[in-house]
Amino acid sequence: MTQVKHNQPAILGGVPAVTADHAPANRWPLLTQEDERAVLEVMRDGNISTHPVIRKLEKDYAEFTGRKYALAHNNGTAGLFAAFYALGLKPGDEVLVPSATFWASVVPLLWLGAVPVFCESEAERMGIDPEDVRKKITARTRAIVVVHLWGLPGKMTELLQIAKEHGLKIIEDASHAHGASWRGRPCGSLGDISVFSLQGDKLSPGGEGGVFLCDEYDYFEKAACLGDITRIIELETPARRFAATSFGIKTRIAPVSAAIARSQLRRLWENNQRRNDNLEYLSHALKKLGFHTFLAPPHIERVYFEYLIRYNPERCILPRDVLIEALRREGCQVAVPRYPLLHQQPLFTEGAWKEIARPDPESPVPEYDPNALPKTRATNETLIKLPSFPNAGRGILDQYIHAFEKVIAGAEDILQHHAPQNV
Repeated sequence: MTQVKHNQPAILGGVPAVTADHAPANRWPLLTQEDERAVLEVMRDGNISTHPVIRKLEKDYAEFTGRKYALAHNNGTAGLFAAFYALGLKPGDEVLVPSATFWASVVPLLWLGAVPVFCESEAERMGIDPEDVRKKITARTRAIVVVHLWGLPGKMTELLQIAKEHGLKIIEDASHAHGASWRGRPCGSLGDISVFSLQGDKLSPGGEGGVFLCDEYDYFEKAACLGDITRIIELETPARRFAATSFGIKTRIAPVSAAIARSQLRRLWENNQRRNDNLEYLSHALKKLGFHTFLAPPHIERVYFEYLIRYNPERCILPRDVLIEALRREGCQVAVPRYPLLHQQPLFTEGAWKEIARPDPESPVPEYDPNALPKTRATNETLIKLPSFPNAGRGILDQYIHAFEKVIAGAEDILQHHAPQNV
């Protein structure tokens, strides 16, 4: 009888499968005495605005990615704004962007008067879809934003070829992808300009911060002029004349954040390996149950900023909301993706974006339809978010596997008991 209770789904009265404490398994960031010493060094030096640790962080990231130039920013959003600015985007220029991403991958370009053109996400990796990108290129298209969503590099072979054919620039938002690589090249080196976020949830956090990376001095110069007055005076060109004013924005990172970010970067490989081992173990088990777990193809080394899986309605008869509820009853911490699709947000659907971009009233402007991008919407409705288990042992992972096994095995009974009643 006890065994029956343990195998019966909790939503039907069985014993929950997950009893382990989630807090230690999901503790993040993992701050150590090394981080504390790094912060205290800055504090004891007394220079808490322009400490040399900022330059050291930039050097670390340039070496980490193989880029010529790195410029630290106060957050990844500022770094992305600097990237759009450095490209020289003008009012009316179009930028091809994904909808399935954090808003900072897109919204900053509005301040330059540029226009986002939302593209479908491909189902294999949930990156921007090269096929849809091709369809949406116009005479006004200037750039493509590539986001390595959740730490899985996008379809760079096709995207780089498209950019080359049409003379487009690539902004690489690598905020989820510290340590990931594509065909042996590290993420952060794949765009004309690349940006990392160092926000506290990221794989190499600094609390708040961002790093702008490029190989063209002109891009670096423009980013410095935009918001880092201490760097303008060091420029090698006549742009030094703007040192007294900059271009009106302040983007310099705080040294305390830079100190933490340097310390965390040194432990990135160790921390990524632990997280990857846990999630690959979980992924192989869930794949056997019919879930698509976004395991990387051979030419890619992925990382896991977040862990999402896609259920197959042909293998699981439960609607997503019932599946999530059943798993929660088992003690699993599961949810829908935390990023809402951008093209469905009021900023775009209600036209509020025009207050930022201030488009020419004589020029045609897009109307953003929340029912657009049917492939992206359909795929998004099959995704389930699980913990990323950065500090977990096998015990809690095995309990999660058992929880999924119970729910899938009992799906017909669960559906019968939770089917909507006709009124």
